[in-house]
Amino acid sequence: MILDVKQINTFYETSHILFDVSLSVDRGEIVCLLGRNGAGKTTTMRSIMGLTPPKSGSVKFHGDELRSRPPHYIAQKGVGYVPDNRLIFPDLTVLENLELGHKVPKNFEGEPWTVERIYELFPILSERKYQDGGTLSGGEQQMLTLARTLMGNPELLLLDEPVEGLAPLVVKDLGRQILKLKEMGQTILFSEQNIRFATITSDRAYVIDNGKIRYQGSIEELSANEEIKKKYLMI
Repeated sequence: MILDVKQINTFYETSHILFDVSLSVDRGEIVCLLGRNGAGKTTTMRSIMGLTPPKSGSVKFHGDELRSRPPHYIAQKGVGYVPDNRLIFPDLTVLENLELGHKVPKNFEGEPWTVERIYELFPILSERKYQDGGTLSGGEQQMLTLARTLMGNPELLLLDEPVEGLAPLVVKDLGRQILKLKEMGQTILFSEQNIRFATITSDRAYVIDNGKIRYQGSIEELSANEEIKKKYLMI
């Protein structure tokens, strides 16, 4: 098990947001955290990354306790985070954005990501490499954000709502790219409300609602569970 989150409780000032949230991710898995807007998905991701530290509970990465550790420590351990607001550098070119993201964590195993490998996975970024990031489309910016995080060679990749607001064709492309990452052995935990996208890409799913995990199981089991989908996922 790479990531083991147990009974975390997270607050924004005095507001209790996450209630005893537990989840796990094994090596090579793609796991999805599904829920409606405001269910607690982003807070869970931020809690794991140390951006909104839990008040209690445990977040372990390869057995190392991450709770109360700063985000830069967690990143150095091999956790990459792709936020939902596409924090690229708009005045830098695609290539400069990628080069800024490059690092190799301690004890890294495998073939490191290079700009050339990134261009193989995201050909559109090769075409745009000398274009300023701020001039890219929303889908291209999302790909650049993901690509820049990959340049840090993370063992675990956290994606916060990667297809929110994207056109259907871009969603389809991003799904193919995530499946390619899985073939390469990349471990991924992502949050999402697009159940169709999750069904195509995930091995397992957790469903969160009002800050509590309401369901967990294989993606096939969730796809067949109309009660859970209707109660917690459908608008």
